[in-house]
Order: sequence, then structure tokens, then C-alpha cells
Amino acid sequence: MPQHDGPDDGSVVVIGGTSGLGRDVAEHYAKRGREVVVTGRDAARTGAVAAEIGGRTSGVAVDLSQPETIAAALAGIGEVRHLILSAFVRDTNKVSDYQIDRAVGLVTVKLVGYTEVAHVLAPRMVRDGSVLIFGGGSKDRPFPGSATVSTVNAGVVGLVNVLAAELRPVRVNALHPGIVGDSPFWAGQPAEVHETYTARTPTGRLTTMADVTDAAVFLLENRAVNAVNLNINGGSGLI
Repeated sequence: MPQHDGPDDGSVVVIGGTSGLGRDVAEHYAKRGREVVVTGRDAARTGAVAAEIGGRTSGVAVDLSQPETIAAALAGIGEVRHLILSAFVRDTNKVSDYQIDRAVGLVTVKLVGYTEVAHVLAPRMVRDGSVLIFGGGSKDRPFPGSATVSTVNAGVVGLVNVLAAELRPVRVNALHPGIVGDSPFWAGQPAEVHETYTARTPTGRLTTMADVTDAAVFLLENRAVNAVNLNINGGSGLI
């Protein structure tokens, strides 16, 4: 592993950084002058998003659904300080109407793909670098159609433990958001849906993207935090 330990050594790589929570984290670091690499499946769109984010941001096309192509796709990335694994395939799947191809696709992206990215980039991580994996609150609170989503997010818990043990001294943590009210998906839901979930949240407000990014930065940068799976949901589930 590279032995440089300065806070500005290495880039911030956001796998799945072209939209949603991953993009918000990428924008946070770009605004602070860091070298940022965002990835997406489509080269043209990824490049366009990198240009929109601005600063020292570049885009790389990576398709996690084809893990055997990941090493070549990431070949041009140098030293890495923070690696964020946030790519996601939205999947609606019930056991009563199980769609195997959809399930395999999500498992491949979020477990096999994530692990292959870690395998490829581990030798380029600076010694005091960190990895952050995005899971989700559905690991504890499944909902109709979340058969694979809930299972894969629960798998992230195990993946954190494995990577923290194998990549040390690089730290590895996971963030499991609940309902993020202003995220691209949830912002488009009817007002009554927001009201229902807000009523179930002790804080009286839904989690925001800013909340998630704040938590992500904490997990990435606090050098004493390792092998943690952090739920961020305002305490939903308590009532």
C-alpha cells in the first residue's frame, strides 16, 4: 500500500457518484478542493455529471453488473484516500413473485461488484484511508417488494466486517439510511407518504441528504471509527 499519510494524499472515489446520495458526497468533497472521481455505467453521462460537479472531478465508466470488467475500468485511478461504494440498482421483488434475473443483478452489483472494487483499489489506498459502503434501513425494516434489497443490505453488514479485517489499517464502515425525504426517489412520492413516515419518526422529520452526507463524512474521516454499521433514520422503528 502507498505509505503517504497527509490528509490531501489520494483521491475521493465515489462508485455510483452520478446521482442521489453518492453524488451529494462527491459534491461535498469537490467543493473542498479534493480530487474526486465519480463512476457510472454510461461514459457520456458520467463525464457530464463530473463536469457539472466541477472542481477537480473526473468521471470513469464502471459497470458493477459485470465484475470481470471492473479492474480494467479502474486501471487509471491512482492513490485513493476515501472510497465510497454507493452504486445501486432499484429492485422490486417479492418472494411470492420472485424474479431471479432481477435478484441476481442486484446481488452482483452490491455484493460481488463492491467487493471486486475493494479488491482492485486496495493496493492503491493510502495507509490511513477509509472505505464507506452504503447499505439501507430495509435490512431491519423490510417492505413489500424488498426481498432482495433487504437481504443485500443485511449482507453489507457482513461485508463491512470482512473488509475491515482484510484491508486494515484502512478503515471500513457502512451507512444505512432510512427514508431520505429529499432524495430523488423519495422527493417524488406523494405528500401522504411523507406524512406517514414522518409520523413514525421520533424526531418529527425525515432524514435529509445533508444529514446523510454529514454522517458519511464522519465515518470517512474519524480515524477511530472502524467496522461500524451506522443507522441514520431519526429513530424510526421506535414508535
